[in-house]
Amino acid sequence: MARQIALLRGINVGGNKKVAMARLREVFTDDLGLTDVKTYVNSGNVVFGGRKTSAAKIEKAIAAAFGFDVSVIVRTRDEIADVAAANPLAKVANNPARYLVLFSGGGTIDAKLVAEVDRDALKPEVFAIRGSEAYLWLPNGVQNSKLLKTINEKRLGVTLTGRNWRTVEKLLALADADAG
Repeated sequence: MARQIALLRGINVGGNKKVAMARLREVFTDDLGLTDVKTYVNSGNVVFGGRKTSAAKIEKAIAAAFGFDVSVIVRTRDEIADVAAANPLAKVANNPARYLVLFSGGGTIDAKLVAEVDRDALKPEVFAIRGSEAYLWLPNGVQNSKLLKTINEKRLGVTLTGRNWRTVEKLLALADADAG
C-alpha cells in the first residue's frame, strides 16, 4: 500500500491544542485502522500505510479523540518526493531550518494571487509557487518575516500548513523506510 503523510496544523504551539504523539499514533492505528504509523517531532507529522484515507476522516477522528478541531493536509509519499525533487529555491536556500514549504489543503495555489507582490521589497526573502505548495526562503527566520505575512491563507484562499526543509526530507525518509 502507498505511504501517506498527514500534516496537522497548529497543534502543540504555545501550549494550545496539546496532542501527545503516542495517543495520536493510537488514533491512526486503532480508530482509523491504518498501519505502520510513525510520527516525527511534536508538531503533527504522521507517516502511515494502509488504505488511502482523507483529511476529513483524520480530522473527525482527531476531534473525537482530543475534543478539538485540527486542520489536516494529506500528501502521498510520491507527492512529498515531488516536492523535495522540485526544490525551486535550491540555489539560494542554504539553511534547511529557514527554508519553508507551505502545503495547501485546497489544491493548486493560483500563482496569479501573488503576481502583484513586490518581490524586491521582500528581499532577501524569496518565494516560488509550484502546484499545491509555496516554497519560502526566510534567511532571517520566521518570526519577523515580511514574506510569511504576505504569502498567507487570506491572500491564497486556502488552508496552509508549513514545514521546514529538514522536516520535508525527514518525512520522505520515513515514508521510504521499510514498513515494520
